[in-house]
Amino acid sequence: MKVVLLAGGYGTRISEESQYKPKPMIEIGGKPILWHIMKEYSYYGIQEFIICAGYKQHLIKEWIANYFLYNNDVTYDFTEGKNSVSFQENHCEPWKISVVDTGLHTMTGGRIKRIQKYIGDETFMMTYGDGVCDVDMKKLLAFHREHGKIATLTAVMQQQQKGILNIGGDNAVKSFREKNQIDKMPINAGYMVLEPEVFDYIEGDDTVFEQVALERLVEEGQLMSYRHAGFWQCMDNKREWEMLEKLWSVDQAPWKKWSD
Repeated sequence: MKVVLLAGGYGTRISEESQYKPKPMIEIGGKPILWHIMKEYSYYGIQEFIICAGYKQHLIKEWIANYFLYNNDVTYDFTEGKNSVSFQENHCEPWKISVVDTGLHTMTGGRIKRIQKYIGDETFMMTYGDGVCDVDMKKLLAFHREHGKIATLTAVMQQQQKGILNIGGDNAVKSFREKNQIDKMPINAGYMVLEPEVFDYIEGDDTVFEQVALERLVEEGQLMSYRHAGFWQCMDNKREWEMLEKLWSVDQAPWKKWSD
């Protein structure tokens, strides 16, 4: 099972940090939020990731390339007139990661379309690179396979201005309102499971996944919601970033199910 992570946007609403790095590389507890999201999936044995990069994508590549160096003690030995490097520990994740430059101005749907060749004809998972959650991935995947539709998104109750959902009694999404009012209703939290047929709903780089693909899936009765009553929080601004940092610092981060 592969996980697609959308990590290419500018993050303009948290410009205090995103002017220096992509928003998914903003750190919580000394680790990029991207790492936290990947650890969530890894806890459930999902180890293969495709990162849809764009803005300052080289920083994501450099972080991954140097991951082993950053997370282990290292000895540099020059005594024999050459640079001998040895690592004293082996703190590394069992991950396979593809970082794909999906363009600087590409919309969310376009980024997903660009990584189609890495997915092939497999079911895959997808989420945004700026939010953490304690959703049970195994239950989410089982729910998706049970209903047999093309797409499942995780829905949470939040009083925020996000993509608001109208969900029927059968958990089918009846309508999808994108950021047009503030009220306490189920919203799209990401953490999706998608069939490869979803690529047929995306035309190209200018396609906004939430406004085009999801709307068409709703019209055709192909979008279902997995209702999550636990924790979810995005990191859209400095206040939300500080909240997540505080939860981590006092060891109260609900999304942290793994052991150190």
